Amino acid sequence: MSGGPPWMPAPVCLIENAKEGLRTVESALDILRGIQQPLVVVAVVGLYRTGKSYLMNRLAGQQSGFALGSTLESKTKGIWMWCVPHPSKPGHTLLLLDTEGLGDVGKGDSKNDAWIFCLGVLLSSTLVYNSRGTIDNQALEKLHYVTELTDHIRIKSAAARDEDDEEEDCKFVRFFPGFVWAVRDFTLERKIDGRNVSEDEYLDFALQLKKGQATKVLTYNQPRQCIRNFFPTRKCFTFPFPTSAKKMMNLDSMAEADICPDFLSVANRFCSYVFAESHVKTVQGGHKVTGSRFSHLVKIYVDTINSGAVPCLENAVVAMAEIENQSAMNEGFRLYEQGMGDLSKTFPMDVGTASAEHQRLYAMATKEFLKHSFKDEKGKYTRQLAEKVTLLSEKLITLNMEASEKLCQKLLLGLYATMAINLKQGRYSKAGGYEIYCRDRDAMVAKYRQHDKKGMKGEKVLEEFLQEKNAEANFILKADEKLTEVEKEMAEAREQARVQEQKAKAEEQRSQDLQRALEDERRSQEARVRCLQEKMEEEMQLQREELKQALDSKLKEQREMLEKGFKDQADIMGQEIEQLKKEMQKIQEVKPGFFEQVIMPLANIGTGILSNYLQYKQL
Repeated sequence: MSGGPPWMPAPVCLIENAKEGLRTVESALDILRGIQQPLVVVAVVGLYRTGKSYLMNRLAGQQSGFALGSTLESKTKGIWMWCVPHPSKPGHTLLLLDTEGLGDVGKGDSKNDAWIFCLGVLLSSTLVYNSRGTIDNQALEKLHYVTELTDHIRIKSAAARDEDDEEEDCKFVRFFPGFVWAVRDFTLERKIDGRNVSEDEYLDFALQLKKGQATKVLTYNQPRQCIRNFFPTRKCFTFPFPTSAKKMMNLDSMAEADICPDFLSVANRFCSYVFAESHVKTVQGGHKVTGSRFSHLVKIYVDTINSGAVPCLENAVVAMAEIENQSAMNEGFRLYEQGMGDLSKTFPMDVGTASAEHQRLYAMATKEFLKHSFKDEKGKYTRQLAEKVTLLSEKLITLNMEASEKLCQKLLLGLYATMAINLKQGRYSKAGGYEIYCRDRDAMVAKYRQHDKKGMKGEKVLEEFLQEKNAEANFILKADEKLTEVEKEMAEAREQARVQEQKAKAEEQRSQDLQRALEDERRSQEARVRCLQEKMEEEMQLQREELKQALDSKLKEQREMLEKGFKDQADIMGQEIEQLKKEMQKIQEVKPGFFEQVIMPLANIGTGILSNYLQYKQL
């Protein structure tokens, strides 16, 4: 499918973890820039040497690819990516991110680990946390990175935050990925109070909070509370040993027949869940992320981290929108420019054709722009597109008028050539010469009018030509001895009437052209208004869906808190739920005057180009 991922025989490094810091790999970004499909992004994070890469290879449908390694040394450095067609969502790309193992003692930089974990959260739509053994307090203590996310991620920039935004972490659930805990080498029975439980029940039990305000209780609750509050969905898979310890180092080359059937069963369930339940990656506002947009997002986040600042979701979206909207505007204008350039090769042409083609190409450019743009809330790039279209249109209209004028003048001079010879030879300078002159002139005008591609200035140039030859006709008229003075006066009056008649025809052409252009503009403006309204409604619907998902997650968590007797936490969550409901209501209500103040001015930009020319430029 067009815009899909290129064939990648193996993963490539997306973010290098160099001595001087994190660094994006340009060749990997180039691959992403070529992907115009929406991305489903699955990232795996976890302690080093826990088998993260094997799961990603399974998701890619390959036995090997991401380096597994067979020693205590961490094989994956930085973040590696593998883009493959999504196996169950046509028109989508599955982007797999394998991150450097956390807690590598050889690295000795816990801050670097925190940023790797943070990038996994920021970039993915599903985050897989991979660990070994069991989900106990020790395992949750190793997942301390989740408690540090509030120090490493901001929802809004400092300038945009107000008093209501002090507790930003309650909003993380809107923008964070789904959370999957993959527990490897799990050997225990999943029983609670003697009852067999599912994997998800096992995870929920491990994430239960303790009551009390003692320091130990708060420390115990913190990672559990963060996982509950930050991630909109939670899922757990417990994997038994895939094979014997001696064969583990050859896992990526082993045939499935040699791998434990129970392990394969869980691995297949894991893949099926990820394929079915992982959503398209979105950013603040609910906007879907394509490969092109993702490339900008990666660079923005890495550059922010390297600058010593904290990544901000709002700033990243604004920066990404600026880049994408500029590109969308350029592509829209390119279509218009190419179309009008081809059209100019057929100049001169009549106003009707020029007007219809201008409006058609402008509509095509607008649709192309709106298809790829997002968050152009103040119409900055809509306005830029219209202004560029206007400037080019004015130039091309001038060229069309000049081509029309040049062709018409050439045509008239060619048709008049015979009359000029007759005039020079004195054919009209004799008795009855005026009648011959009028007959030849009328025949010339008739032939001129038979030419069907004179363009915009056909009647105007003829008017000017006849006006110019009026003195010539009067000279011949007065010299004609065949005519009486009364006949000459009557003929002179007819000459004036002929000039006025031609002037009226030129005015009639201008008026008809103006009406045609105005009608084309009216239809074009109505179409632009519909497109802009649809785009506005589409973006509002994305915001509503984003808030609804967050609201559903909060309501579910609140019910669990109430069932477990954590009324204080449930009450705090109730305040967050009310705030979400208020925001949803705010989005539902379009502000009074929005249509007149925003939509109409944007739809009006660039209209009247041709009609203004017809009204104010002398034809």
